[in-house]
Amino acid sequence: MPSDPVALNDLKRHTDSIVDELRAAAERVLARGWFVLGPEVEAFEREFAEYCATSQCVALGNGTEALELALRAVGVGPGDQVATAANAGGYSTTAIRALGGVPVYAEIDDDTLTMSPEALAGVLTSAVRAVVVTHLYGRMADMPRLLAAADRLGIPIVEDCAQAHGAILGGKRAGAWGAIGCYSFYPTKNLGALGDGGAIVCGDAALAQSVRLLRQYGWSSKYHSSVAGGRNSRLDEIQAAFLRAKLTHLDGWNTRRRDIAAAYARGLAGLGLRLPARRGPDDVTHLYVVRSDRRDGLQTELAKAGITSAVHYPIADYLQPGWQDSGQARGFLPLTEAACAQVLTLPCYPELRDEEVDRVVAATAAAMPAARLAPAHG
Repeated sequence: MPSDPVALNDLKRHTDSIVDELRAAAERVLARGWFVLGPEVEAFEREFAEYCATSQCVALGNGTEALELALRAVGVGPGDQVATAANAGGYSTTAIRALGGVPVYAEIDDDTLTMSPEALAGVLTSAVRAVVVTHLYGRMADMPRLLAAADRLGIPIVEDCAQAHGAILGGKRAGAWGAIGCYSFYPTKNLGALGDGGAIVCGDAALAQSVRLLRQYGWSSKYHSSVAGGRNSRLDEIQAAFLRAKLTHLDGWNTRRRDIAAAYARGLAGLGLRLPARRGPDDVTHLYVVRSDRRDGLQTELAKAGITSAVHYPIADYLQPGWQDSGQARGFLPLTEAACAQVLTLPCYPELRDEEVDRVVAATAAAMPAARLAPAHG
């Protein structure tokens, strides 16, 4: 095995690239002595709302809580059905179940692996209270058609933008299409904190205020709970300061991710893999995911060559052992299950070097039968 393996992601490289800015952000918070829900959070909320071209942003503890509080804010409660996809890691299912809701799973589009508008239309009924649409792998779902399907019954869409920071479809950022958009700032995200964090964005001040109350015990004023269902979900001041420093670099980092994806597309063509469709500003390449019927063998061979890969995500939500009460058996959503059996994530992050991209291509070519190596850079 090579002495210098290629990592799936390298957060040290990432933070080292702007370490002086991060130190300055931390020192600013330390000097102020205000650590929760202070001026850094307020500034980040303004700046991220402006970036997303929405009027409202509420910073939260993490992305899953953003989904949960967003669903509560649009009216989801115990026993309510919420439509979602089953191939996106289970985060929407976790949030729905935390509210006592019932996930209703829609099939995915075979090309994009995001929710199929036709499938959504097929599962929507008057019992469905909301829809969670995940912009998977950094690729925005078909929001115009999904909204058209949901709007027929007046059902709000909650966008899961945890992998789509900066993506733009039809002139609108991720999170600005539906009733409310939810972000995670987990460290590996395109815009990641140095710990956990999340936020919602929207254009409805009343909806944002509902989330703002819910994030801190339902308090309308200190120690006075006026809204049911509140919790503790607050973004720390120091994480807000880090996110403010990193936000100015986000578009450049996304450009680099797209460049890496383009290099992979050139280098991996003709190897028998199913590659992501080339997209424009609506895809910020949070993850570069290929598909292969011999996924497990390919992953093993890449590991032997020092290439780290991962599977995002291996199990449909309704087949998870902890959620077997959903009632769906294997074969329920064949496209979803096929994707879970085929997807493999290759290294892709802004600090990945060109020579490392070439190594990934060469190792993949060597691992594939009848592979034909093409240069990724030239």
